[in-house]
Amino acid sequence: MKRQLLPSKAFVRSARRFVQKHPLLGPELQLTLELLAADAFHAQLRTHKLKGKLAGSWVCSAGYDLRIVFQFVKHGEQEAILLECIGTHDEVY
Repeated sequence: MKRQLLPSKAFVRSARRFVQKHPLLGPELQLTLELLAADAFHAQLRTHKLKGKLAGSWVCSAGYDLRIVFQFVKHGEQEAILLECIGTHDEVY
């Protein structure tokens, strides 16, 4: 089931910063987002639930040290993914 991606303002800001610093990784990030929309639990994403201060959120891997934090939400009548932030392991945790 394909889910709609809903980027938060914080996600857009951090993604823009990331792509400016690493322009060659922009297409890889786009492919990761497409895979996340198609199958949030695809083995390549290594999706897992977070604990502690980020409880209720999930994270997936978008490369060696790049993580995308998100939540599963309802948008209208459909399931969607709210993209919260993107960054390195140390930046998002």
